[in-house]
Amino acid sequence: MYDIVSLGELLIDFTESGISPAGQRLFEQNPGGAVTNLLCAASQCGAKTGFIGKVGCDMHGTFLKQAMINAGVDMHALIEADDVFTTLAFVALKPSGEREFSFSRKPGADTQLRVDELDREMLTHTKVFHTGSLSLTQEPARSATYEAIDIAKAAGAVISYDPNYRASLWNGQDEAIRFMRSLIITADIMKVSDEELPLLTGESDPDKAADLLMEQGVKIAAITLGSEGAYIRVGKENCMVPGYRAKAVDTTGAGDSFFGGFLYRFLASGKSLKEVSIDDAADFARFGNATASLCVERRGGIPAMPKLAEVLERMKQ
Repeated sequence: MYDIVSLGELLIDFTESGISPAGQRLFEQNPGGAVTNLLCAASQCGAKTGFIGKVGCDMHGTFLKQAMINAGVDMHALIEADDVFTTLAFVALKPSGEREFSFSRKPGADTQLRVDELDREMLTHTKVFHTGSLSLTQEPARSATYEAIDIAKAAGAVISYDPNYRASLWNGQDEAIRFMRSLIITADIMKVSDEELPLLTGESDPDKAADLLMEQGVKIAAITLGSEGAYIRVGKENCMVPGYRAKAVDTTGAGDSFFGGFLYRFLASGKSLKEVSIDDAADFARFGNATASLCVERRGGIPAMPKLAEVLERMKQ
């Protein structure tokens, strides 16, 4: 039995990394992808994780598979295809540490995962099934995502959802809103950033937005507020959980590491969804905040995920 299985994008983040002797920007090859960042964050803490997705039979796909294996993620369900190229994302960093994206994905391998390529055994043997929204941008991955959720939910898995908006990957904002919102009704636990909150709910106020998420069936909601921490909602109860001090170098994977830590702590508690109190969820968020604070102090996504001992040490602050 897996703790967490995810489906979605596994890609290369070419992250800006200084200037060459000739005066040109340098980009560092980092393994990444929102759902895979989350898996690695949880795996580094000791969770048993597995990934379902597709890469190309190319140097980037080989690199990504090995990076995930090195991080402790089961990759036997990864499809390596010779008819598509591994997705690439070029990430330029602004002085604040925030990111600017440019994707090579027309189509990228991650969008070409088909329903018949799903590992159903993995989907029916996981405690949590997690997905994002980038797999909804194109078919056939869109249909594969919906099918995977149905399979996992029918088998009793907790469904976890973290929408991740990248404007350039959609045919307009209206399409993005429609498909990103379509998964809310499937989610038991949901994480949303404050920036994406209006797209998902039409509200920018965390409390009002959480009301709308709860009305659609979400049991636990975490709204991340950057360095301020996170707003947590369980049923009608809510609280604010402050973040930890960090010297941010690269915010790539910050939200993913938070949610990976959050889900790990939820699973480690041994509690069912119905048993989780607001105090429990606040504890999950503190663990997530500590995980994220360590992640942003390092470069890249997957390579920046901290070990359990590091997170526990940070929580002593």
